[in-house]
Amino acid sequence: MASNEEITGPISQEDIEAADKLKNEANEYFKKQSYNNAIELYSKAIEKNPKNAVFFANRSIANLRLENFGYALSDASKAIELDRSYTKAYYRRAAAYMSLGKYKLALKDFEYVTKVRPNDQDAKMKYTECNKIVKKIAFEKAISVDKKEVNIADSINLDAMTIEDEYVGPALEDGVVTLKFVTELMEFYKQQKKLHKKYAYKILIDVKAYLQKQPSLIDIKVPDDAKFTVCGDIHGQYYDLMNIFQLNGLPSETNPYLFNGDFVDRGSFSVECIFTLFSFKLLYPNHFYMSRGNHETLDMNRMYGFRGEVSSKYTSQMADLFTEVYNWLPLAHCINGRVLVMHGGLFSKDDVTLDDIRKVDRNKQPPEDGIMCELLWSDPQPMIGRAPSKRGVGCQFGPDVTNTFLQRNGLDYVIRSHEVKNDGYEIAHDGKCITVFSAPNYCDTMGNLGAFITMNGKDLKPNFTTYEAVPHPDVKPMAYANSFFNMLCQ
Repeated sequence: MASNEEITGPISQEDIEAADKLKNEANEYFKKQSYNNAIELYSKAIEKNPKNAVFFANRSIANLRLENFGYALSDASKAIELDRSYTKAYYRRAAAYMSLGKYKLALKDFEYVTKVRPNDQDAKMKYTECNKIVKKIAFEKAISVDKKEVNIADSINLDAMTIEDEYVGPALEDGVVTLKFVTELMEFYKQQKKLHKKYAYKILIDVKAYLQKQPSLIDIKVPDDAKFTVCGDIHGQYYDLMNIFQLNGLPSETNPYLFNGDFVDRGSFSVECIFTLFSFKLLYPNHFYMSRGNHETLDMNRMYGFRGEVSSKYTSQMADLFTEVYNWLPLAHCINGRVLVMHGGLFSKDDVTLDDIRKVDRNKQPPEDGIMCELLWSDPQPMIGRAPSKRGVGCQFGPDVTNTFLQRNGLDYVIRSHEVKNDGYEIAHDGKCITVFSAPNYCDTMGNLGAFITMNGKDLKPNFTTYEAVPHPDVKPMAYANSFFNMLCQ
């Protein structure tokens, strides 16, 4: 992000006025939720006047909205460096820290504001709320250490759960998912009804048992004349998921799918999405695949709504069970030995092989670096080489990195998701790195198309289908997200 921040010496009145004009234009784009345009103009304002803390703080919040947590953090820190008394910059930095799961560092920022402004009630309230979150997480960690040997899936007593007479929803047949069950479930969900907790728990326990036996890298064989579909992020947009099946047919043994992570969070129908997808996984285990995304993690679920949604629709115990299940999701899939599919991207080192991915011990929350982290978090960049991630986690990799990785592993190209694209997809790195994103009008604000990829087993040539968002019931995105975090990001 070029910003000429190191410029010293006086800035002309002309540049100051031009910068303010650019900032005002950027603010208008921000209000329209056109965050990329806003960032471009804030950056131009910074070039004209790199000594104005407001420009950096404003660019920070725009980057937060785009989930560029690393950039948001550095911008907020620069704003603080320029103006130590600028309260809003501390709040921006705290929001960036929280987005990255660094709650104690966020608390330090709030603590500083309360010290320098002891009569500021807003600062006091934010400090108190953040402190509650830090204490709650510490408490949860202490309990999990005490209960290290307790496996939630094993502790669920399904026999003790009764199906009430008034429940008229879909039912498992002899405890098994059938096509009848899934089709009824999808219709039931469209009417905003809730699957019985006994069936919900059974699905989670069975999915976990299946996933535990799978490697971290799944090899998929697609026959020459067969079709295969890859979908990107769904993010709790259930009605758009239903539209994909409308456009491309329901999953079946002759219509296999791979969903490439980020099934939940942000959208407020995440429970409906994940139980539909897990049901198909149990119904067609060898023709329906799911990769872990960076949002199938505890910190993301805590901030962006999934934990809140599960706790609201079911229980916090079920939310903990989801965390257990997500830890076993595969990290990547390889189609016919020629196309590698992962949620995020490639690696900070050139020597990574498919065997290295196969050997990853994935039953955990992703670490802050290494193969597992980069598979979930990295992004491509147009420039050669590598750069620190705009997200603050993973890395950014150029076309040369992609080429080296493909040659080393005998692959044709990679498919990844993880980033909103206006057309629902993007072809980069000379056609060798493809992004697919399947949540149209992401968060009801971005105005993007969604897309999915179809290919046949013979040539594996990617074909793109794009589509617009469909109407959904009046439940706003992030309805179940941490309310304190939502407040910080306003």
